Amino acid sequence: MIKNPIDAAVRRRFTAPLLEWYHSLGRDLPWRRTDDPYCIWLSEIMLQQTQVVTALPYYHRFLETFPTIKALASADLEAVLKLWQGLGYYARARHLHRAAQILVSQFSAKMPESFESVIALPGIGRSTAGAILTIAHGKCHPILDGNVRRVLCRFFAIERDPREKSVDAWLWHCSEMLMPKHNASHYLQAIMDLGATVCVPKQPSCTRCPVEKSCAARKKGLETLLPIRAPSKKVPHYDYFAGVLCVDNAVLIRRRPLKGLLAGLWEFPGERVAENSKQGSIVLAYERFFREHLGLDTCECKPYMTIQHVFTHFKMTLHVFLHHSKKRVEAVFPFDWVERETLSERPFSSAHQKIVLQLTQKQNQGELF
Repeated sequence: MIKNPIDAAVRRRFTAPLLEWYHSLGRDLPWRRTDDPYCIWLSEIMLQQTQVVTALPYYHRFLETFPTIKALASADLEAVLKLWQGLGYYARARHLHRAAQILVSQFSAKMPESFESVIALPGIGRSTAGAILTIAHGKCHPILDGNVRRVLCRFFAIERDPREKSVDAWLWHCSEMLMPKHNASHYLQAIMDLGATVCVPKQPSCTRCPVEKSCAARKKGLETLLPIRAPSKKVPHYDYFAGVLCVDNAVLIRRRPLKGLLAGLWEFPGERVAENSKQGSIVLAYERFFREHLGLDTCECKPYMTIQHVFTHFKMTLHVFLHHSKKRVEAVFPFDWVERETLSERPFSSAHQKIVLQLTQKQNQGELF
């Protein structure tokens, strides 16, 4: 059990210099220039698993299109996913959309001020709820995102895996005890900034850190070794295929189910094939898929492109085939025929966006496909 006491002396050594540093060197971010809970909520969701520099243009475009909770709630999910396209982790967009609908129906389109109500919303966990309530509503709730966890593990030189239950519980306790009763909002943003810009995962800039002199990891020379990282697991690799089935200028696409990986996005029809499949067996699997799903007895296809893509838990090689048909097969939802020039209006995953881009470039060059 970790026994580091969080007393007034520790708080003075950590909190005071951190706030002083933030007031002079903290980042100027658009969601820090407003007290609108919607804007703050949106920023917190976008910054999950995403760096600020990547999220910024999406944040501005999102608010331009959906300036209020009501506007987001009334939007079609496909329009929300299209605006999110390229940002990844699409469950965030689906949860945001669903949460907006709940806020409209149950809270008069306002973010509630009770922790229980906020954390019950889709896509909001303990840390995100704490950030929203503290920053937007002036409450005093701790957070423990990746940046904060790393800062605390180093400051207290925690030489154990932070994912252990007892360590995680102590870090939450530590995060709560370090928070000042006043100026809690600035404190949360300060510690997040410290982890994002100074106490970074690799090569931390300790000489720029406002709490360097009190940092236990720095004193022990452990700053680059903490937090403890579990051994990396081997990432599995899977082969998938997808087909660009075209009739004249129309292309067949399919919408993914509303649950699961890449839910609600459009894609070129296909599926995963057996591991370690050779190219020949991938072609056979491809032909069988279109025969069973679309009734195509013959399928004259040719390789079109190969795409490598990395998801959170696996790597994918996507084998894309191209074939033409003289007439359109019946497209029953979730399948749909679309003209090639309108493909970009639909939300696709990053891998399938590359197919759309290839088709668009071919069209611009005057080529059929």
